[in-house]
Amino acid sequence: MTLNFPNGSRSYDAARDRIRFWGHDSALEIPFFVEVGALQKLNPQTGNVEAAYLEAFDAARDLIYETARKVYSRAGKGVYLLAAGDF
Repeated sequence: MTLNFPNGSRSYDAARDRIRFWGHDSALEIPFFVEVGALQKLNPQTGNVEAAYLEAFDAARDLIYETARKVYSRAGKGVYLLAAGDF
């Protein structure tokens, strides 16, 4: 199982206060979310607006992808949520 992130797209889900992004395991597209609280833990100076959340995601992208791979390898769910405790 090799999880890659060839699509750098990410978007803010205001209703759930999290960032959505996608990974790929072979031909399967895997949805991931990272909570805004996790981004604020990684960068306490993160503002409370969408642009700041997306900027914080971009700044921590490598760590987020690394954490997503670890979470993905532990469980076979359909959707993955990365919380502050995962980092």
